[in-house]
Amino acid sequence: MMKWCSKDLDMYLQASEYVDTAIVPLIPITWGSQMKNHILKGEFPLILSEEIERQLKGRVFLFPAVTYLVGESDTDVLKRITVLTDELENGGMPYPVFITSDARWTGMEEFGDRLVNIPPVPLEHMDEEYQREIVSEQVKHILQIVTKKWQNTF
Repeated sequence: MMKWCSKDLDMYLQASEYVDTAIVPLIPITWGSQMKNHILKGEFPLILSEEIERQLKGRVFLFPAVTYLVGESDTDVLKRITVLTDELENGGMPYPVFITSDARWTGMEEFGDRLVNIPPVPLEHMDEEYQREIVSEQVKHILQIVTKKWQNTF
C-alpha cells in the first residue's frame, strides 16, 4: 500500500513516475450533539479511500485526511485545500481526488472535477458481507471517475 508513512514513501520514490493520483479524504470534525452524524461523514470516505488505494496500488498515493471543523468557514477550508492541491500538482501529482460524504462541498467551483461526494452509509449495524458489498459498489463508482481522469489525459 502507498500511504503516508516513511516505508511507503520509499516505495513511492522508486515508482514516482507511475504514481500520479493523490487520494485525500475530507473529514468533518465536531463535538457535541451532531458528533455521530459527522463521524459517519468521515468514516465512510476513509474506508473507501483505503480500498481505492489497495486496488490501485502503484498508481495512487493515499494522503492523510484533510480535517476541518464543522463550524469552520468554507473560505478557510477551501483555502487550505487549494494550497494542498497546488502543492500536489506542482510536485508531480496532477490528479488530486478529494473524497467526502459531506454534501457541504457539492457544487463548489474551487474543486473542479477533483471532488467525489459519496453519501454516507452507516455500516456499523450491517452484516459484514453486506458492508463489503456496499463498499465495493461505491469503490467501483469512484474507480470509474479516477480512470476517466486518466483516460482524458491521453
